[in-house]
Amino acid sequence: MRILLLSSCLFAGGIAHAANDLPGGGIDAEALSRHVRVLASDEFEGRAPASAGEQRTVDYLVEQFRASGLQPGGENGSWVQNVPLVRAQVDGPVTAQLRLGGTARKLVNGEDVTLQSLRPQAAVEVRDAPLVFVGYGITAPERQWDDYKDVDLRGKIAVVLINDADFEADMAGAFDGRAVTYYGRWTYKFEEAARRGAEGVLIVHETAPAAYPWATVKASGTSPLFDIQRSQAEAMAQHTTLRGWMQRSLAEQLFAAAGLDFEVEKRKAMRADFRPVALGDARLSASFKLKREPVVTRNVVARLEGASHPHESVIFSAHWDAFGIGQPDTSGQTVRHGAIDNATGVAALLELGRVFAAGPRPQRTLYFIALTAEEKGLLGASYYAAHPLASLETTAAVLNIEMFSPDGETADIATWGNGRVSLEQDIDRVAKSRGRHWSPDPNLEAGFFYRADHFAFARKGVPAITVGAGLDKREGGVAAGRALRDAYFASCYHQACDAWSPQWDARGLAADTLLVYDLGLELANSRQWPQWQPGAEFEAAREASDAARR
Repeated sequence: MRILLLSSCLFAGGIAHAANDLPGGGIDAEALSRHVRVLASDEFEGRAPASAGEQRTVDYLVEQFRASGLQPGGENGSWVQNVPLVRAQVDGPVTAQLRLGGTARKLVNGEDVTLQSLRPQAAVEVRDAPLVFVGYGITAPERQWDDYKDVDLRGKIAVVLINDADFEADMAGAFDGRAVTYYGRWTYKFEEAARRGAEGVLIVHETAPAAYPWATVKASGTSPLFDIQRSQAEAMAQHTTLRGWMQRSLAEQLFAAAGLDFEVEKRKAMRADFRPVALGDARLSASFKLKREPVVTRNVVARLEGASHPHESVIFSAHWDAFGIGQPDTSGQTVRHGAIDNATGVAALLELGRVFAAGPRPQRTLYFIALTAEEKGLLGASYYAAHPLASLETTAAVLNIEMFSPDGETADIATWGNGRVSLEQDIDRVAKSRGRHWSPDPNLEAGFFYRADHFAFARKGVPAITVGAGLDKREGGVAAGRALRDAYFASCYHQACDAWSPQWDARGLAADTLLVYDLGLELANSRQWPQWQPGAEFEAAREASDAARR
């Protein structure tokens, strides 16, 4: 089936046609669903980087891009950009023990805690390390905030809260209210604890501030880790010996044994005058072997050369990776299929490439990039941003696609986080031309702005957004859309049940992809450059290259 919306409007770059008048017959809902079905099948083994599933994924993407008539956009005339990484995984059983008040308790990896390491070593051996609560684990001089207060963490385990200090505060404070900042991300927690010299760091999991349940932590926490290739000295400095998460219930027991109330101490951590607290006589021991190996994973890159301004570019992107094969779920399924997250985005990328290739050449060069290792910390996007195949200074915009909905059409389309960039107003405008509208991220406290690949480009100054599904369903409205979204994140996010189904209603996939096409068409044929709003955190990085765009 094809979307048959008939509205049209004039854009700066040309005419947005009725959807069924687009090149190549327009965005095809059946093709979108078919791509997801293939990419999320058991045969692709959950599309883990540096696996047999990656090879099948790369082969499929190259085949589809080539069939569309696009050109290779990768290194040395190829379809790929190699991304060298290190893969680290627990090799064998994890032994962990917590001593409290003279008694020892064994901890089960994946149930009580998830324990990992990216340190360049063959094994992790932590013996009776004291635990210290460091609040939200944030050092932000520009916000007059330092949770660490120069406490000596050598040989100790930092216990850290997820999100940032405003999430449960009664009113907005140093961290912009419930809209999580980068300081609330788990990646930051691990990095800052390493900078502070901690032996290890454990993040206390709570579903609301984390924005996902323990099952998601378990799925990712028991999967292999990936890191960029670093020197031995850099890797030792960048990573603690031990890292991971603990259940809130375990944290409550830890605090109680130290004569502390978890909720009371958490409230104290919401204040700038918080000071680290030793958790009584609690001591953690952990032992496991590590298997580390250099691997090369790949970004898949296709291009459509611009007719009149080929040195300027627009990037469409989506990450192809998911979580591979993991522990059996309650039904015995081991493949984490990654259908919504993010085979839907990759399917949209393929359809966009096909439709653009079928039409007249745009003024600017278009890149269609299927990025690797997003689930491992935006590594494919970060590598591309550090080693761009086209100048970032003359990259007009990045339109990243994540997690389109298989549940039919919505009246709106959303972007992730508060980007403070003109692209948000642009997508609202093109949505209205199709009888729809843009909705700001309804869940700013989840920190999605910092959890998607566009962030790697934004940090370099490139105007970038991640486009995702709206919640205002044509049938049932926002209540129905939110219920579906909440159910997905509670039960299937990063788990085996994120799978394609023949009951999918792909009309929503097509309608959302169409809006990305409309915006991309305008950008491709425009002489304008999207802008960060005044005061946006990435404005200065873009301004530094203004001369290249004059």
